[in-house]
Amino acid sequence: MLIIGIAGGTGSGKTTVVNKIIDSFPAGEVAVIPQDSYYKDSSHVPVEERSKINFDEPAAIEWTLLVDHLKKLKEGKAIEMPTYSYLTCTRQEETVHVEPRDVVIVEGILVLTDPVLREMMDVKCFVDADADDRLIRVISRDCIERGRTPQMVIDRYEDVLKPMHSMYIEPTKRFADLIIPQGGTNTVAIRLLTDYIDSRLKRS
Repeated sequence: MLIIGIAGGTGSGKTTVVNKIIDSFPAGEVAVIPQDSYYKDSSHVPVEERSKINFDEPAAIEWTLLVDHLKKLKEGKAIEMPTYSYLTCTRQEETVHVEPRDVVIVEGILVLTDPVLREMMDVKCFVDADADDRLIRVISRDCIERGRTPQMVIDRYEDVLKPMHSMYIEPTKRFADLIIPQGGTNTVAIRLLTDYIDSRLKRS
């Protein structure tokens, strides 16, 4: 099993990169483990306080469960991946059944911050993008998918996303084996990555 870590700031284009990798291989050959599925449950927090939760710091993630699930996949065991709702800021009862695959992609803004998780990765990638481009994507995504107004997104960007990016996410770039500027539009970098994955799979 080949484990690929793909990190980068919010709105950098990580999902596009992941989708292009998946599309380069036969259906079912790549499994994706999103960091967002492993946010700690906040159902015990009063509803009015949940909007203040900082999702952009490592403490928000249940790393031990993510690492345990990745270990199980490496052992050839299926997992029940948790699901998380941004609307209620709680972990859902539903889970997603994930079978072991030849390639497992662990994707999320903070996946290179955890040293145990980093050590398990065969390839570490950082998707890079200009701050302005990321903000535009975040506004579009959060207004459509998470029920926020543009002003709410901008305020959160200034108060949380921007400082957390500088503190936690940007520094992990130094751990990356491959930096992908311009996110999903960088076809050359994505091709290099998929070619490398393909060559490793053929040797195994």
